[in-house]
Amino acid sequence: MRERYEAPSQYSWIVYAVAVMMVGGLAGYVISVQGGPAGPGAATTSAPESAAAATPLVDESELRAYREILTRDPKNAQAAVKAGNLLYDARRYVEAIPLYQQAFALTPTDINLSTDLGTALWYAGRADEALAQYEKSLALDAAHAQTLFNVGIVRSDGKHDYRGAIAAWERLLKSNPGYPDIPKVQSLLAGARENLKLRS
Repeated sequence: MRERYEAPSQYSWIVYAVAVMMVGGLAGYVISVQGGPAGPGAATTSAPESAAAATPLVDESELRAYREILTRDPKNAQAAVKAGNLLYDARRYVEAIPLYQQAFALTPTDINLSTDLGTALWYAGRADEALAQYEKSLALDAAHAQTLFNVGIVRSDGKHDYRGAIAAWERLLKSNPGYPDIPKVQSLLAGARENLKLRS
């Protein structure tokens, strides 16, 4: 379980604010020089939420500890997942992928891990592999809401397969009537139908 966030002191807030301004300025400079992020992670609609300009830092000592565990015990799926999560949360998707793959090979019935792996592949610009991984998730649970949502995103934004996106989102709504983001899915559906109409 992740550590609980605790409010910092007033002095810490000042230090934090200055650090954020410096990091934000640097990030803005890098983006302006490099022309901005490329690939699916830069999409305005993505699954999960699109990456922000400033990349969170990884606790390298924690990451190193998990890697050391995996060196001693390559079958420690929990360590692989935790290391993968650290990298995923820092938007270092290319590095997270092999760790998720290692964990999924050990726990092939973990649908959430499978879907996280698919999403890391998507953010790494590997749409076809992401869809193949999502198929593995849906083989475990054909009605898995987050997977169906993500399939729609990758088909729409990555493959411009609006029919496939519509099918995934309609299936999501039909099989998950209590889904908390129904208005968002309906909005995405409307957009995909409009794109499909423009194509025909």
